[in-house]
Amino acid sequence: MSDKTHTPAEVEAKLWKAIEHHKTGMLGVTGDSHHFQPMTAFAEPETQTIWFFTPRDGDLVEAAGVGAEAMFHFQSREVYACLDGRLSVDTDRSRVERFWNPSVAAWYPEGKDDPNLTLLRFDPSDAAVWLVEGGLVKYLFEVVKANASKSTPDVGERRDLNFH
Repeated sequence: MSDKTHTPAEVEAKLWKAIEHHKTGMLGVTGDSHHFQPMTAFAEPETQTIWFFTPRDGDLVEAAGVGAEAMFHFQSREVYACLDGRLSVDTDRSRVERFWNPSVAAWYPEGKDDPNLTLLRFDPSDAAVWLVEGGLVKYLFEVVKANASKSTPDVGERRDLNFH
């Protein structure tokens, strides 16, 4: 593992920044027979929540209606994460206003008042986060070095976060 270690606060800040910037991950309900699905995430670091727009008739809404245990898998070039938490349906119009954009609007022809629009709230409880610094060039260098020295590559660090 890397000589550089990050504090939990640094890891959490990197995670939130990466989600805010890259947005897309896989969301699903744990223990459910449905597959995880790609979703656009709207991160709210100040409340430690992630918001998703989804159709009212979707399987995530049905599961979330009872406060389901869920996971959000996220990946960028430098941050990989698996977040555990609780998914619920939320009717907070201020979040609809805050996160509404042309990409979301494309899915809801009747706009912000579309009867099929539903907002999901994901409250993470904990996460496993892998930080990979240096990108592809460092990764390739580490693989070559590991093979030459009969060791393992140093590609970053893994940290566990607790949000509560």
